Amino acid sequence: MIRFHGVTKTYAGGTTAVDDLTLTAPTGQITVLVGPSGCGKTTSLRMVNRLIEPTSGTITLDDRDTASLKASELRRGMGYVIQHAGLFPHRTVLDNIGTVPRLLGWKRAAIRERGMELLELVGLGPELAGRYPAQLSGGQQQRVGVARALAADPPVMLMDEPFSAVDPIVREQLQDEFLRLQGELGKTILFVTHDIDEAIKLGDQVAVFRVGGRLAQVSDPAYLLAHPADDFVADFVGKDRGYRSLQFQAAPRLTLHPERTALLGERPDSGRDPWVLVLDDADAPLGWVDTTLLAGPITREDLHRGGTVATVSGSLRAALDAALSSPSRRGVIVDDSGAFTGTVRAHEVLTIIEHTERPPLEEEAVT
Repeated sequence: MIRFHGVTKTYAGGTTAVDDLTLTAPTGQITVLVGPSGCGKTTSLRMVNRLIEPTSGTITLDDRDTASLKASELRRGMGYVIQHAGLFPHRTVLDNIGTVPRLLGWKRAAIRERGMELLELVGLGPELAGRYPAQLSGGQQQRVGVARALAADPPVMLMDEPFSAVDPIVREQLQDEFLRLQGELGKTILFVTHDIDEAIKLGDQVAVFRVGGRLAQVSDPAYLLAHPADDFVADFVGKDRGYRSLQFQAAPRLTLHPERTALLGERPDSGRDPWVLVLDDADAPLGWVDTTLLAGPITREDLHRGGTVATVSGSLRAALDAALSSPSRRGVIVDDSGAFTGTVRAHEVLTIIEHTERPPLEEEAVT
């Protein structure tokens, strides 16, 4: 558990970056610090491992005052991930991952074994072990950065906008992988981002900072969206917060409709409805085709891939988005294995939303 108690950071010129911060990051959970540029979130993160020293107040780690600990030992006991991964360009992937274990005096065989294990854990192949950072994509570099932070199995991880330097598709993949890892490892994580969507997706609790380094609100994501503390928080989380909050409401049993389906290489007949859903051999959806535009058997070039796909166990937001984004206006629903089960209409999801009682929300922890 990380606790900030009355923490302030004022620089020599008189600028206050963090102002009287009191906040608890619970053990085994992800606490996300979010806010506009210059609001003190990165400064707060770096005060935890004493890359920046606080002007006043105390920071404790499992009830130990971090100011009483040797800075180098404190940092070796924490994972630290930054933008662009921060890898050593002259070291191989495996050597980068082994940085902290090497400083801790691990034997070479143990470092290599741990490095190879972590490569697999973060979804990278063993063939990358001997490559250098410049030979990796941005997403691969970020995965190596996460692996390096996990190398000595630290109980605490500090992550400063770790996914902001990659494109949106890779970023979403990294976020999903990160949540999978956290589900397995249960680390205490302090995560900085400027992106409210990322904060809502990843955080067990979200702390919103305002300019001047003051904490505006901290709560679980669902409560934050439903009950912003003031106009600043409401504006920051966005005017579409009602739509975002649907991701915390599981979809009840949806009325699913059958669809005309086809496989690649087939040529379905045109019907009253021109849209046909194309599946692969495992019944996973590949996209829609407009039969009025087909010049022959279906090819991949004929597929409309714009629509998202929702799962039967997913949220109301996912089901509604699937319907709204589909070229046929029918949302594709799959089971947990990815196999097509049916489609849903947007008006049906909206009817469910209108008649679904919102789940009770826990009271806000700190304001």
